[in-house]
Amino acid sequence: MKDFFVANAAAALNKPITSEFVALDKQLRDRKDGRPYLCLSLIDRTGKIDGRVWDDAEALAAKFQNGDFVRVTGVVEEYNKRPNLKITSLEKISPESVDRADFQRSTTRDVEAMWAQLRDVVDSFTDENLKALVFAFLDDPELAPRIKSAPAAKYMHHAWVGGLLEHIVDLLEFCDLAAKHFPLIHRDLLLTGAILHDIGKVYELKWDLAFDYTRQGQLVGHISIATRMLDLKLRSIPGFPKRLHMLVEHMILSHHGAYEFGSPKLPMIPEAVLLHYLDNIEAKMVALREVCQPENGIAPEWVDRVPVLNGPLLNTRVYLAGDTKRPEPPDGVLA
Repeated sequence: MKDFFVANAAAALNKPITSEFVALDKQLRDRKDGRPYLCLSLIDRTGKIDGRVWDDAEALAAKFQNGDFVRVTGVVEEYNKRPNLKITSLEKISPESVDRADFQRSTTRDVEAMWAQLRDVVDSFTDENLKALVFAFLDDPELAPRIKSAPAAKYMHHAWVGGLLEHIVDLLEFCDLAAKHFPLIHRDLLLTGAILHDIGKVYELKWDLAFDYTRQGQLVGHISIATRMLDLKLRSIPGFPKRLHMLVEHMILSHHGAYEFGSPKLPMIPEAVLLHYLDNIEAKMVALREVCQPENGIAPEWVDRVPVLNGPLLNTRVYLAGDTKRPEPPDGVLA
């Protein structure tokens, strides 16, 4: 196991480090004076840190390609209130020389238990058409292993092997509760949307080592991929109602909730509205958990910027646990 992980970066500011990473997002850029510098992302199982090479940038850039393992020496600095690595040396290393567990994070939950839970939910459907549709995906011998192992994102939430299945199963629980609370909602339709809304990520992403986008993922995206997958599956279900087809497709197309977030359509049915908000909440809360309960065990009280919020976050558990150590504020003044 390597000594330094990305999760340790905040505690290592202004300190030199040498460690192994997967290199991604390699770009040569020009400074104002025209001299080149190298930007790249350095990945391990705890996250991503941006790296910069200021000297001999072209020579170092020629030593590796995106997706290579590299050994890097540099100094951890702060840039825009985030740790950044100023790289002084870099070399490509052999995949055989590293422990793969250092670079690929996996779910801590029982995958087969989650899979059984998912299938039990679909078994509970009263709408036989929607049940047949979802089982057409789950029973596909090519798709099933990918659904079990795919991450749900490259960075933002559930970015680990098995993350997509985790996201689906937890979202299903929220959706089932909400459907009981709101009689307006067609339960099976909502749950179908929860299962299929991100199904395109099994082809949008690749996770053989570092998580990255496939070429199809970059050019087409998981929403469009999912609608194609839906069309293909429905060819094997004769007599599937066209009205249901349109509603399921609408939930996939609209689940991001806004044009600027990549949705081709805005939610226009009650189930799509509810799916959008519950999906957003579940993903955001998991992302906040990652910030408040980091893998290195050092839980911060205050984070200046959380990407999913695009702003700061106070970790209330840490804040309240430290209350007895702080002097009380004067009367009439809030802490």
